[in-house]
Amino acid sequence: MRIGLLGPLEVRNDDGAAVEITGARLRTLLSALALEPGRVVSAGQLVDAVWGTRPPATANALQALVSRLRRIGTRLDSTPSGYRLPEATVDAARFEELVTAARTASDEKRVVLLREALNLWRGPALGDVSDAQFFQGHIARLNELRLSATEEYAEAAIRLGHGADLTEELSKLLSEHPLRERLAASLMLSLQAAGRPAEALQVFTRIRMALADELGADPAAELSAAHTKILRETVSDEDVARTNLRAGLTSFVGRNTEVTRVAKLVGEYRLTTLTGPGGAGKTRLATETGRHLLTGRGGVWFAELASVTNGADVPQAVLDALGLREQMYTGSRASGTPRERATRALRNRDAVLVLDNCEHVIEAAAELADHLLGECPRLRILATSREPLALTGEALWPVEPLTLPAEGATSVEAMSCASVRLLADRAAAVRPGFTVDESTVDEVVRICRALDGMPLAVELAAARLRSMSVSQLAARLDDRFRLLTAGSRTALPRHRTLRAVVDWSWDLLEPEERRLLRRLSVFSGGATADAAEAVCGGTPELLSALVDKSLLAVSEDAEPRYRMLETIKAYGLEQLTVADEREELRQAHAEWFASFAETGDKYLRRAEQIEWLARFAAEHGNLMSAVRGAIAAGEATTALRLATSCAWFWMLTGHKTEAQEVIEAALALPGEVDRELRAMGYAMAALLLTIGMSSETSADELGRKALELSRDSQNSLLRSIIPVFTQSGDTSAMKSTLDKLLSDEDPWLRAHARLHRARAQLNLRHDSAAQEADTREAVRLFRQSGERWGLSLALNSLAEVVSRRGELEEAVSCYEESIQVVSEIGSAEDVLFARGRQAHLFWQLGDTAAAKAAAAAAERDARTVPFPDSLAFLAHTKADLARWRGDLAEARVELNRAEALLSESEPHPLFRAMIHHSHAYLDAQLGDLPTARDRRREALALADASGEVLYLSIVLVGIADHAVRLDRPVAAADLLAAADHVRGGPHLALPDATAAAAAVQAQPSGTVDDPVALAYDVLS
Repeated sequence: MRIGLLGPLEVRNDDGAAVEITGARLRTLLSALALEPGRVVSAGQLVDAVWGTRPPATANALQALVSRLRRIGTRLDSTPSGYRLPEATVDAARFEELVTAARTASDEKRVVLLREALNLWRGPALGDVSDAQFFQGHIARLNELRLSATEEYAEAAIRLGHGADLTEELSKLLSEHPLRERLAASLMLSLQAAGRPAEALQVFTRIRMALADELGADPAAELSAAHTKILRETVSDEDVARTNLRAGLTSFVGRNTEVTRVAKLVGEYRLTTLTGPGGAGKTRLATETGRHLLTGRGGVWFAELASVTNGADVPQAVLDALGLREQMYTGSRASGTPRERATRALRNRDAVLVLDNCEHVIEAAAELADHLLGECPRLRILATSREPLALTGEALWPVEPLTLPAEGATSVEAMSCASVRLLADRAAAVRPGFTVDESTVDEVVRICRALDGMPLAVELAAARLRSMSVSQLAARLDDRFRLLTAGSRTALPRHRTLRAVVDWSWDLLEPEERRLLRRLSVFSGGATADAAEAVCGGTPELLSALVDKSLLAVSEDAEPRYRMLETIKAYGLEQLTVADEREELRQAHAEWFASFAETGDKYLRRAEQIEWLARFAAEHGNLMSAVRGAIAAGEATTALRLATSCAWFWMLTGHKTEAQEVIEAALALPGEVDRELRAMGYAMAALLLTIGMSSETSADELGRKALELSRDSQNSLLRSIIPVFTQSGDTSAMKSTLDKLLSDEDPWLRAHARLHRARAQLNLRHDSAAQEADTREAVRLFRQSGERWGLSLALNSLAEVVSRRGELEEAVSCYEESIQVVSEIGSAEDVLFARGRQAHLFWQLGDTAAAKAAAAAAERDARTVPFPDSLAFLAHTKADLARWRGDLAEARVELNRAEALLSESEPHPLFRAMIHHSHAYLDAQLGDLPTARDRRREALALADASGEVLYLSIVLVGIADHAVRLDRPVAAADLLAAADHVRGGPHLALPDATAAAAAVQAQPSGTVDDPVALAYDVLS
């Protein structure tokens, strides 16, 4: 029997007559068996193949199908585990045999074997069952083998000189698989063999664009080699005099997509100018674009203007490029000016003229380009310059730096960036064996980022690797102008060192342009036009001039920002020092941004919060630079103005660590400072310490200093923070402070006062109803104010309150809204907290899938959170979930991870209490009551000292569980009742409380005057 799977199922007997197989299931069964001729296919596999995810209702359904196959003459062997098709010739198996044999044969034999193999295909593999999930892997494998066989056949045929016969077959296959590079290379060589090189080069263009657009990748070496071969042979065969382009000495990295796009511009516009700073790669891009255009034009001529010192000599440079020197002609063509002769030479040519390095002779280059384009209708010009030629109809292509890796990128991620690939390529040439791997990637990333991805700078850096390690190179980049001096001896003088590159641009500037450029170097991360004018005296006209000359880049934001590359900035700072303006500009910069921050700070707590967060984020580099500069200069007032006005922004956007650092440094400066300003410094430093899970010891001291200095302050932010430091002190002072805030006209202040009072309602009065009322009012007031972070805090508090009385769905909704509003300001750690709480609630609602999804979402959020305390919270959340579902081993792992995350800091006492509390449950469940007892004592001491009754109640529930295990049900019941009392009611969202209550449900409880004493008694 012969079975065909390479197309629709086909079955023939030994005489060649067709055998009809009726019924989809029967055809599916035979297809599954034929894929493994001579081998046993298990009954389970056959059931999966025939019925998929809907197994048959009867146990003998498979046997019935097998019997039907046998009745039509198919021989099948039965085995204990399944069935086997013993004697059959299957085209798929034959195909694989032929391909395997061809791979070890000579080219002459290979084409015969592969042609026979490919002729077995009658259509798509397994056509009758192509939709069935079971067969997808087999189909993919056969299709891949078919493509590989076709490629191998084509390569062998081309080597034998038969490539011209394959163009139609290969074209069809490539249209079906447009990213198949090996197939494309074969088609290109086939088209060349057929005398169609232009089409071959078009194939390369299409696949290069497709690879760049869809995969962000450059063509593989094999495909590039085919392209180069065709180019060289085409130029050689057709007319070597059609260009003066020189062959490249190094590989072309990272800009293949740009070549295609620039070539398209040249086709659409008669004048295209590549603009960009020195060292950006304009000349190389123009050269490669010219090479790309060569196949479709009558000629590409490259005129190098760098050595031209007088604009009058530009036409002669074009004549030299065309090969039309004086001595070549003796007749009429030798007469006339260089401009006239160039015009005659190009008038009837379908050509591209490349004018390279126009910036120093910009007027003459523009005048000649305008004349030639007007006189030569088929001519197109591609120019490179640090500024546009400014002619009507000119198309501009800014040559940007090569793509940069992110900080902390892996070696794989880094190598996906063109700047890293360029460094790796050039470094390997001078230091054989150099690779970007996990041992070198951090330094390589640092180098590429420090050099802005500028190709010339990267190549100069790579050359230095001849004599130093990559780590040494990275460490010395602060002195880049001395370091990067090892350029090619044959390069233009201004391209041999990094300093020469920038000197060239600097020397072409007017005096007022130089003054503005050096002054702008004081900015970090760019400047708005207003900031540039106020700090540097920069007019819009001067800013535009520097943009045109590729020394500044302008963003397309609603408020445009002017930025310079780091290399230009370093050069500008040098010039600022030479001009003795550095300190003057630093002070002007600091004053501008202190005023900016003071103006914007109040809007961070209003409905305009999102707009101003974006403005602060755009100026983050400038703000940090200004405050650090003021600290270094010992300017206490300026430093504190900046630090306190930026602190709220830093807190909201996850810059707490550096905010803490600069505020404390500013506070430590000597000198007279306004009393309220210093109070704000202490208050913000203390507030930053209280956010998270670190110890509050130092925060208390800072808070006391803030209190001492802030009597009768009218600063709204300072007034909102003060209650944080009066909660555990004099209750009358706290009440007085809150009463003033509650009567303020600012809804944001009243909202914060409500949140503070809600906390006191529970801690001091054990009144959960009053706590809920204040919390709901805080939510309303925060909505009124439009401030998202405060609203998220209030929603989280409300979720905790309502969950305790069993309203779990409402609590989930509160957390969801909290996630939505806090996501608007980008606070990932607050999102992580709410997701973790949702996971707990979903588990208690019995929705394990939602609990798992919430935990997974929190894990994803954690990837962007750098704070150990937030990650420790997530680990603790996962530990409790694992414990509740009975996975004690995983719970222990997560608890240990939480502790490890905070091992280098002093964790918050309440977090330590909760870790001890959770560990104790695991110890008790594993039978280690002595260790559980010791941990519960630690937790009790910490929770009791905190004054936070909610956490104390949680610890009391754990000790009630301990009492149950000690067979002290009365004590357990009393502790549970005491926990309910201190929190103002039962905790229906705490599985531990529910479990403990169930264990003592028949045991009456009494009044406990001192629950902490009773707890210690249980633990004695």
